[in-house]
Amino acid sequence: MTHEIKNLLDLIWKAQQLGVKSVLATVVALDGSSYRRPGVRMLIQENGKTFGAVSGGCVEKEVQRQAQSVFETSVPKVMTYDGRFRLGCEGIIHILIEPIRLTEDLKAKFEKVFNQRVTFQSESFFAMEEGSDSAFGTQFIFNEERYSLREKFSPLEGNNCFKQTFNPLFQLYLFGAEHDTVRLCKAASDLGWQVIVVAAADEEKTKAFFKGAHRFITPTFEALDLSGIDAQTAVMLMTHSFNKDVQYLLALAKTKPAYFGILGPKHRRERVLEKALDFNPELSIEFLERLHGPAGINIGAESAEEITVSILAEILSVIRNQQPVQLKEKSGTIHD
Repeated sequence: MTHEIKNLLDLIWKAQQLGVKSVLATVVALDGSSYRRPGVRMLIQENGKTFGAVSGGCVEKEVQRQAQSVFETSVPKVMTYDGRFRLGCEGIIHILIEPIRLTEDLKAKFEKVFNQRVTFQSESFFAMEEGSDSAFGTQFIFNEERYSLREKFSPLEGNNCFKQTFNPLFQLYLFGAEHDTVRLCKAASDLGWQVIVVAAADEEKTKAFFKGAHRFITPTFEALDLSGIDAQTAVMLMTHSFNKDVQYLLALAKTKPAYFGILGPKHRRERVLEKALDFNPELSIEFLERLHGPAGINIGAESAEEITVSILAEILSVIRNQQPVQLKEKSGTIHD
């Protein structure tokens, strides 16, 4: 969710500089099941442009239509959409539609929490019934300081409140600069992850080679800065060089990412670990047991593109604490 709100805020700010008003639609409650869960957002601009989605496509036109009254009155409203008789949507969703204008101060606050990788929250106030009310709206909370999305908004006690927590942007460190790194970088970027590509200087590559990369760095092993690797980070070791994999593995031994994968077959992983232990017999069992190698889920992947799908699927299953199964075999709802 964090990358979605970041992208929408960037679009809102750019529109403001052009004098274009924006309205934000947020799913704040759900009765039954829907394509996406509460917390998803859609941006509507008065010039007719829309960004993001609150469903699989069956709700967006109605949201855009209902947003017109918010542009005209500047008063937020709640709409409901009953999808129980539509293919793929079997619930009633409640959507808060509100005008939004970013102040310089609020924009700076967002930039600070994104850059410093700090968790923050939001609270959206609404009623379950359809209607317009100036007491509806959203506030963001940074270290207990509240900021409203429009001027002179004060929530009314007694209204429903949808609370949401935003973790730091998820990031993926890719160690390597071969063709499969290019594919994985692009696909992870499409997921909204910040991708940092780490390569040796002798690879003779640039950031332009890796579409979607947030950063491209070529430090020596001794100068490698790993302070940015935190619990909202995945690491993939995929240099295609045995010696480089060993050196990076040793350098990463004290990091604690959410996921740590090693590309290649089991016998290669064992050789890498044996050599790393030769250099540092004190490598912790905990660190070694957290390694996913070969990285990926068994889907019969062969090409670089298919391997990318396999690896991303495993990362998602690990960070969301899910055991991969076919959805037709899963008991209960898709989104537990």
